Amino acid sequence: MLEFEIAQELIKPHMRVVGSNDGDLAEVDCLEGGDLIKLGMDEHGEHHYIPISWVTSVDDKVHVDRPGSQVKREWSTSPTNIKA
Repeated sequence: MLEFEIAQELIKPHMRVVGSNDGDLAEVDCLEGGDLIKLGMDEHGEHHYIPISWVTSVDDKVHVDRPGSQVKREWSTSPTNIKA
């Protein structure tokens, strides 16, 4: 897991988010609530949220600690329903 403060400094809007299997998931919309990443709208017009605690590294993309299929099962459309 990437240090929280470092992740906040490195994660910027429009960065691509990829799963541990390098699968492309979404684009960062913004950071929200101090510990969540709000992802850009999907094809249904919904935003999704993932916790910063899932982030393992940041380069030109945001890398998370689980494969894309798992991320999509565990992300939330509400910032109050997400589990770290």
